[in-house]
Amino acid sequence: MDPMAAAFHPVFCTIVPPHLLDRLAQSDNQLVAEPARRTLIADASLRTTRRLNTVIGVPALDLAEPGGDRPNRTIHDARNGLDLPGEIVRREGSEAGQDATVNRAYAGLGATFDLFLKAFGRNSIDGEGLPLLATVHYDENYGNAFWNGEQMVFGDGDGEIFLDFTIPVDVIGHELAHGVTQYTANLTYFGQPGALNESMSDVFGSLIKQYTLGQTAAEADWLIGSGLFAPSVEGTALRSMKAPGTAYDDDVLGKDPQPATMDDYVRTGRDNGGVHINSGIPNHAFYLAATALGGHAWERAGQIWYDTLTGGELDKKASFADFARLSVAAAVTRFGEGEEQQALLKAWAQVGVPTG
Repeated sequence: MDPMAAAFHPVFCTIVPPHLLDRLAQSDNQLVAEPARRTLIADASLRTTRRLNTVIGVPALDLAEPGGDRPNRTIHDARNGLDLPGEIVRREGSEAGQDATVNRAYAGLGATFDLFLKAFGRNSIDGEGLPLLATVHYDENYGNAFWNGEQMVFGDGDGEIFLDFTIPVDVIGHELAHGVTQYTANLTYFGQPGALNESMSDVFGSLIKQYTLGQTAAEADWLIGSGLFAPSVEGTALRSMKAPGTAYDDDVLGKDPQPATMDDYVRTGRDNGGVHINSGIPNHAFYLAATALGGHAWERAGQIWYDTLTGGELDKKASFADFARLSVAAAVTRFGEGEEQQALLKAWAQVGVPTG
């Protein structure tokens, strides 16, 4: 697929799904409910803006030149306002300042760039050295982080449920990986292709954390957003790739609704057809394949997922079965008919997705 063609159809992708914010907005605790309502309103407005911009066309932000084989990062500060991108507070190569949020965003963008370049030979999000832009301190008590087709944006959280969204590096990697999907397969953000879109970001977000920490598949926690919840929340993360459906079980948040297999696939019209919910199924397939193969997950399982996403055969409306079939073929192409192929066949079978 022509990467420039894909770039004309970006979507607005958030790390916290709307069904979770809906639940928070109904809380009797106004310290929880009001920030959630404000976040939902902001997200709805941003989705509308993104759809309009896709139709009428707007130039992408052009605040820096391509960075070659090194990242070119620019961090902005919205100063708790809504205007994007905000004031530039750190550029590529400048020293760390006093704002820990700015420093974490800068480091997370760099960690994402490093994984894609060093593990997969991809030069930034678009493969051509695209500058990495981020805005921190967006809105007041904003409980989300998102990729809007051009840049990353991070909220500070409400302090009651969510802490600063730059704390987990996999949240940063997750949202930037939406950009990689945008410039490659450009998976439609609804139903199974939308769940695959979300899963791609969870997979690469987790790999970025593992790469940064030097972890093997056996050592990784396979959690997405660990460290994001405030201490009072009964939960470890937003999602678990190892055990979908177990990331949280909280009186305010409710219970993690993710299924691990097709037996529990959720049919819903909410959340773009359950893109943040049913992503648990391909997430779990990746976990099973990666842990079966062992070692560093980005070296074999991650390489196969990257090859499948970027190989040009994955249709934007691909189903789970389409991706599974292509991933097995990608494993054979790169590694031959060996343990990689068998690990994928077994993993997809365990989650109930056919590969034939």
